[in-house]
Amino acid sequence: MLEKIIAGGASALGISLPDGAAERYRGYFEALLGANRDFNLTAIEGEDEAARLHLLDSVAVLGAAKIEGGIIDVGTGGGLPGVALKIARPELDMTLLDATEKKVAFLDRVTSGLGIPCRCVCGRAEELGREPEYRERFDVAVSRAVARLNSLAELCMPFVKVGGRFLAMKAADSDGEIEEAGPAIDKLGGRLSDIREYTIPGTDIVRRVAVIEKIAHTPENYPRRWAAIQKRPIK
Repeated sequence: MLEKIIAGGASALGISLPDGAAERYRGYFEALLGANRDFNLTAIEGEDEAARLHLLDSVAVLGAAKIEGGIIDVGTGGGLPGVALKIARPELDMTLLDATEKKVAFLDRVTSGLGIPCRCVCGRAEELGREPEYRERFDVAVSRAVARLNSLAELCMPFVKVGGRFLAMKAADSDGEIEEAGPAIDKLGGRLSDIREYTIPGTDIVRRVAVIEKIAHTPENYPRRWAAIQKRPIK
């Protein structure tokens, strides 16, 4: 049962969940499954797999770094990790950002219905990261499985205020990717402060979170257009 997997897994991770969280995770999973029939949100449809590989994987970020204040989930897709984090910590000021209008409309409906209202924004990160309303306005940016870290940093770091953090969720074998991203992190005003690993409860899958502190303002010429980011990653 999804509720038991979530409750037990969170406890194994040392994370306490608020009253009603398990029921909200159930509601979110069912909404995600229903929407998946109309447009692709996830390749995982089994209850056990979704509980562990989506929900617990997302919640585990709470044990990797301090998360509070204004949060932006960049490239959230179906709402991961942002919705899972908001259920676990309802006090978070959560913004869910995605470039697909149907996904954002789904997120707006489901978060309102679950009683965990989020700001659901449709737009491209490389464009909104230049807008005064969004640029360097967030305490934490988080992103899960969106792009290689050197490109992802350019999309996410402009959203983070100096003194904040960018949390990049990555696989256990990401050493080369993290090393490759070093020049981009430096140039964008960041510093890699930690790499936290965890095992998803009930599996032997090891994941990690690269914790990047924002120590200086991101130069005004970043982020660039996505085509330029892909063609000429910062080196």
